Amino acid sequence: MKERYELLLSLKSLDYEISELLQYVKECKECFGILHQKLDLLCQFILSEENIQKWNEWGEDKEIQCYCEQLRETAVQALCDMEKYQSLCTYHSQFDMSEYIDQLSVSVRKEMDELHINQESKVLFIGSGAFPTTALTIAKETGAHVMGVDIDGEAIQLARKLTELSGLHSTVKFSSEELHTLAYAKEATHIIIASLVQNKMEVLNCLKDFVQPATSVIVRYGNGLKSVFNYPFKNELSNEWIQTKTRENEAIYDTIILNKAGICV
Repeated sequence: MKERYELLLSLKSLDYEISELLQYVKECKECFGILHQKLDLLCQFILSEENIQKWNEWGEDKEIQCYCEQLRETAVQALCDMEKYQSLCTYHSQFDMSEYIDQLSVSVRKEMDELHINQESKVLFIGSGAFPTTALTIAKETGAHVMGVDIDGEAIQLARKLTELSGLHSTVKFSSEELHTLAYAKEATHIIIASLVQNKMEVLNCLKDFVQPATSVIVRYGNGLKSVFNYPFKNELSNEWIQTKTRENEAIYDTIILNKAGICV
């Protein structure tokens, strides 16, 4: 029983501290440094074997579930604000790489190798954010064309500035256009759905109407303790999708790779 209260206290404490910092950064930009540290601490928290064991025992507890969801919403907002701040700092040469970005870059490289993304690939990244590490890493490492999509107009503008600064603006583009009207979505060889995209099944239902059977769809998600910092994925797939691989690892999110039914993969 002690482990339940330890887990509950950790969730409440992290949520309180990150929530307070979201207010502090509005008044003092230097507090982004503290927020940076708290988000890095959250990454460590969800990867801790001790915390995973506590979650395995108490994760179904209603109160713990409630605070998990509350912390996730707080953390998602904090990460979005942090990415915008990091994007601006990079543009003005004041950027300090966070542990989150470091870990994400490593995960992206593993995905590129596993999915055989190359110079001929056309990658669509849904939920690209203001600091588009995935898009820029793929373009830089492989020469592939990448289109980032996000519903946040400010994030799109910041991502474009960062891309111009990186010299990758000829291969990396961004759009806030809806998927069903985006011509690039029909041409994509690879589609990545970010872990911070909440409505993953809605996105998949939209994609199935026009995605090509040979296109690999990569869904990033976090179940279990990882759902504290990622939106989960229940994997209630219809027979219109074929699951080719699931990767659960030491990264801050897991992935599932899908193809539209119609060909053997």
